[in-house]
Amino acid sequence: MSTPQIVYRRNVIEPIKCISAAWAMVKEQYWLFVGMCAVGLLIGSAVPMGILTGPMMCGLYISFFKSRRRQPFEFATLFKGFDYFGPSLVATLLHVLPILAIVIPAYLFFYVGMVLSVSVAAQSGEEPNPAAFFGVFGMFILFWLVMIIVIIIISVGFTFAYPLIVDRKLSGLEAIKWSFKAAMGNFWRLLGMTLLTGLLGFAGLLLCYVGIFLVFPILYGSIAIAYEKVFGLSEEGDMIANLPPPPPTF
Repeated sequence: MSTPQIVYRRNVIEPIKCISAAWAMVKEQYWLFVGMCAVGLLIGSAVPMGILTGPMMCGLYISFFKSRRRQPFEFATLFKGFDYFGPSLVATLLHVLPILAIVIPAYLFFYVGMVLSVSVAAQSGEEPNPAAFFGVFGMFILFWLVMIIVIIIISVGFTFAYPLIVDRKLSGLEAIKWSFKAAMGNFWRLLGMTLLTGLLGFAGLLLCYVGIFLVFPILYGSIAIAYEKVFGLSEEGDMIANLPPPPPTF
């Protein structure tokens, strides 16, 4: 069966409004969302390669979307994400593996090269060259800047993968494809929202690390709001809301 065409909007995300709408969405059941985010992230990080991260994220977005539809949900809704274990696992692995495939070999290559150069200099008995040291240090900084940019682009591209899996019932590959299309069409606005929520997360870290759990509902809630702005929120994954009605028939 062919996947239906997905409609998405470009340049419709307003970072501050998304964050404000996320707070309005979670504030009435704030502590429930805090508990769900904390447990979901702890379970998701308990298994290597993020194998349980996908189901936990899906469970969170199910809860956010139920809140937006004004449908009842509870703490156990978090574990409804396991209904999407297969697609979410594909999305998680395709997110994590490319990053590891880039970072680990580059990291090893850089440090092995640096250790070998120091070893050769030590065996030759030459005095350390300050210019060479600063050159290596500059390459180190440039290397990590490039890695950070690549990771940011990949992460922004995956922003809507889990929401698409639970809202439109897409496979992992289809969710990634449409997530990248929509994310690239809203890249700078999504990046701005990511930076703003990152500042919130940093402020939470300053509160003895525990404070980060207090802002997680707003961080993930803002993605749920942004998803609704870009794709429209479906009615239980069937009828698409917030999109133009079909043309009349005669």
